[in-house]
Amino acid sequence: MSTNPIPPLHLYSVPSDPQPPAEALPKRERPRTAWTADQLMATDFPEPKWAVPGILAEGVSLLAGPPKVGKSWLSLGLALAVAAGGQAFDSVPVQGGPVLYLALEDTPRRLQTRMGKLLGGQPAPAGLTLVTECPPFPQGGTEAIAQWLDRNPDARMVVIDVFAKMRGQAPQGVSAYDADYVSVGYAKRLADHYGVAVVLVHHVRKAGSDDFLTEVSGTNGIAGAADATLVLKRARGQADGILHVTGRDVDEAEYALQFQSASGAWHLLDGPVTDHTVGDTRAAILRYVRANPGAKPKDIAGDLPQVDIDTIRRTCSRMAADGQLTRDGSGRYYPDTGTRTQGVLEVSELSDCPVTPPDQHEGTGQSELELSGLSGSTEAEGTAI
Repeated sequence: MSTNPIPPLHLYSVPSDPQPPAEALPKRERPRTAWTADQLMATDFPEPKWAVPGILAEGVSLLAGPPKVGKSWLSLGLALAVAAGGQAFDSVPVQGGPVLYLALEDTPRRLQTRMGKLLGGQPAPAGLTLVTECPPFPQGGTEAIAQWLDRNPDARMVVIDVFAKMRGQAPQGVSAYDADYVSVGYAKRLADHYGVAVVLVHHVRKAGSDDFLTEVSGTNGIAGAADATLVLKRARGQADGILHVTGRDVDEAEYALQFQSASGAWHLLDGPVTDHTVGDTRAAILRYVRANPGAKPKDIAGDLPQVDIDTIRRTCSRMAADGQLTRDGSGRYYPDTGTRTQGVLEVSELSDCPVTPPDQHEGTGQSELELSGLSGSTEAEGTAI
C-alpha cells in the first residue's frame, strides 16, 4: 500500500511540460484610499479595463438567469473570445488576455465537447485555463485564484460558474443580507486588487418581476455588492434571450440575443430589442417607420403586400398605445426613439470606454492588508489552481 496520499484534485495541477524558472512578478503598490476634495478632482485615473467593451468591465459582474437558459454556454463563449482576442457575441471586438474559467458543475469531457462545438474547428486558445474543482472562497479559494492571477499579471477575466459553489458557509450571527454581501466581497477584493473582470454565474428567482435586479436569487446584498448585474431572460419573437445590463461603470441597456444551436454560441442581434421581441407584423412596421418617419398606414401597406390595410391600421394604433410608435394629429407615425435602446454599433460607447482599453491599471479600493496572503501564499501543499 502506498504511503503517499492522493493530492487534493481541487487544488492540484501538474504541468504537462517542463516549466522555465518563474520570473519575479512586479510588486503591487498599495493603492491610495484617501484624498482631499481638491486632490481627488486633480487626479487623472485610467479608464476601466474592459473584458467586453461596454458590457463587462473590471470589477464583479453577476450573470444571472433561470436554469437551462444558456448561461454556461454564454459564459464559456465569452471566456474563449476574450482568451483568443476575438469577437464576443460574434460582433463585439475584445482585446485578448489570459482567462480563468471555474466550471464547477462540469466534467472535463463535457467542457471538451462544448468547447469543440463553440470553436468550430478553430484552435483552442492557450490563454484559457479551465478548472473543474476549487474550494470555496473562505476555505482557500481566494488564495488559489490570487495565485493564478499573480502568475498571469495581464489577465483580463475570471469566470466562476457557479457562484453558489464558491461562496461557502455564511458567517454565524449575521443577517442574510450581510452574509450575501460578504460572499460577493471575496470576489470584489480580488477584482479590485488585480484589476480584472470577475463574472459570477448565478440564478434568478422563480417569480418574475418588472425590475430585473430584483430577480437575482438571494437578498439585495448580492446585487448590491456587485459592480454590475447582467440578467439573461428568455424572450419571444426572433430573439431567444434578452440580456439586461446595469452597473456602476456600465450604462443600463438591453441586448437581443439569438442562440445558434449548431455552434452553441450566443449572437448579438442588430437593432433595438423591440425589433426582435414583437410579432413579425409589428417588427416589419417598426422597420418601415424607422426608415420612413411620418409614414401613414397606406404607405406601410405598400411595403407589406401580404398584410391587409385594416390589419396595419389596427396594429399601428395598438403600437402607439403600447409606446412603440408615436402618432401625430394627421395620422402619421414616427418611431419612439426617446425610449429605445441603442443598437450594437454603439456597444463600445455605452460607458465611454475605448474599444481597445489600456492594459495598464492602477489598483483601487482594497488595501494590501485586506488581501494578506493572496499574493504567494504557499503554506498548504498544492494550493495553486
